[in-house]
Amino acid sequence: MQGLSFTAIDFETATANQNSACAIGLVVVEQGIIVDEFYSLIQPPNNQYMWQTTRVHGIRPRDTAQAPTFKELFPRIYPLINNRIMVAHNELFDRGVLRKTMHYYNLPYEYLGLQEKWECTFKIYQGKGFKPARLNACCEVLGIELNHHEALSDARACAHLYIRHADIPSLA
Repeated sequence: MQGLSFTAIDFETATANQNSACAIGLVVVEQGIIVDEFYSLIQPPNNQYMWQTTRVHGIRPRDTAQAPTFKELFPRIYPLINNRIMVAHNELFDRGVLRKTMHYYNLPYEYLGLQEKWECTFKIYQGKGFKPARLNACCEVLGIELNHHEALSDARACAHLYIRHADIPSLA
């Protein structure tokens, strides 16, 4: 796995708005080996939640009442994502959350030096014939440990899927 260096990311959101990040998981991989992990709850704007999102991830306003805002967390997150290849299981969603949350806090997304589109393990495994290609389904088939909808566990599982994808033949 020499040369395989990237950061896997996963967000959980408090509402349907993509600027409402309430948890982040980051897994840094260098040369195919996980070398760093970061997890934090995030206080979303006005600490507002929808019951539908809480039902998915279990995070409630009381959990994030004392959590840092994304702007407060950003200095810790920045070196883990700056100029990195980014990987997510639903890259369109996670890229949108990062972009819109940064915009909400007037943080310039463009300074991160990220690719326009990220690597997407959902699309990779869907292309290999995995049906369904949801994160939990892929992990179940491949024996990857997962506590689904816990941001660090999802990011870690995504990193393992990306590391392993070159070694897994297409099912189609």
